[in-house]
Amino acid sequence: MRTLVAAFAFVCAAMLLTAGTNAQDKKKEEKSVTLKGKICCNKCELGVGKDCATVIVVKDDKKKDVVYFFDAKGHAKFHDDICTGAKNGSVEGTVKDADKKKIITVTKVTYD
Repeated sequence: MRTLVAAFAFVCAAMLLTAGTNAQDKKKEEKSVTLKGKICCNKCELGVGKDCATVIVVKDDKKKDVVYFFDAKGHAKFHDDICTGAKNGSVEGTVKDADKKKIITVTKVTYD
């Protein structure tokens, strides 16, 4: 019986340590960022994709274009402003990778 209780305590401790590590990783991923660049339509302005999608194109350290897609809520709210013409501006939000794309959950958009 003593061995069973010790094994159970060991398993519980291991699960708690693992759960704490995953929570810390998620907090790191959900850090708010501000991206500056060209806010435009992925289909109409960039000619990529079959459906309209609101994106921001940002230059990275190597002067290469990186495209961040707005989340569904941000796309619905801001797409009418940029579909017919791109605007320079900045976007605040949290970035995550999904389906080989960078997606920003938009909290604020400011046009220059």
